Amino acid sequence: MEKKGVLMSYPMSSYLEHELSSRFTLFKIWEHPFSDPQFLKQNSNSIHALVSNAAHGANAELIDSFTELEIIASYSVGVDKIDLGKCKERKIKVTNTPDVLTDDVADLAVGLILGTLRRVCVADAFVRTGGWVNSEFPLSTKFTGKSVGILGLGRIGYAIAKRVEAFGCHVSYCSRSEKPNIQYKYYDKVIDLAANCEILVVSCSLTEETRHIINREVINALGSKSILINIGRGAHIVESELVSALLEGRLGGAGLDVFENEPHVPEELLKLDNVVMMSHVGSDTVETCKAMADLVIRNLEAHFLKKPLLTPVI
Repeated sequence: MEKKGVLMSYPMSSYLEHELSSRFTLFKIWEHPFSDPQFLKQNSNSIHALVSNAAHGANAELIDSFTELEIIASYSVGVDKIDLGKCKERKIKVTNTPDVLTDDVADLAVGLILGTLRRVCVADAFVRTGGWVNSEFPLSTKFTGKSVGILGLGRIGYAIAKRVEAFGCHVSYCSRSEKPNIQYKYYDKVIDLAANCEILVVSCSLTEETRHIINREVINALGSKSILINIGRGAHIVESELVSALLEGRLGGAGLDVFENEPHVPEELLKLDNVVMMSHVGSDTVETCKAMADLVIRNLEAHFLKKPLLTPVI
């Protein structure tokens, strides 16, 4: 196969870089800014594929910078930062990496629930700073038997549901429509889901309909003894409302892997001991990152060999 030009939009994985460079002519956008006129002049016709991720995506300006672009392979499930309208207009194919990261993200959701309810990070600091020598750690909150609401019962949402069932939790969910052959209670409105659970897990994809779906009303419906877990996208939540609810005690706690303006986190959250935060690492394990990279490679190879894509988005 002729070595096609592939552009990476951001450093994602050394393994992915190595595999791309061994099969294609690899360009790294952080070494060759696409806005550099000289780079565009020399390479705009040479780049046939773009590899991006959920954080950086591909906007219309980037897409239109390369006249021969044929495919965008996302090293993630989320494609909300890829201008899909522009891709359809230019007949550019888009792929992502579903399934291979489902278990890790679902595992982390459970970890955030436990970390928040059992105050794992606070307890760790209590031991490390010598607090245990002079006092007992305050009581935390039980997980087993809690009611868990899941917003978005797709692959990841369903994997979370199966995991929390093992803790004896009652599961309910809210999705675009009721799922066939699912035994969990269905709510067609997220505010009703929030009002009927003690733990609300956000695991839906980010669309215009789900942007800021967790607003003040939903948070108030969840209540002061409940917690909110987000392993979806930061923009699912009105972040200012989350902050104020936590500060005012209208929400019991939160476990967050994603934020609206990553990598920037509201300063107020950094001071709260009822919030567990991670740096958008839901799928970041050695095993899953390799599987995601392999899927990116296989999709690119399939495209250039004119074979069916493994995980097409469009």
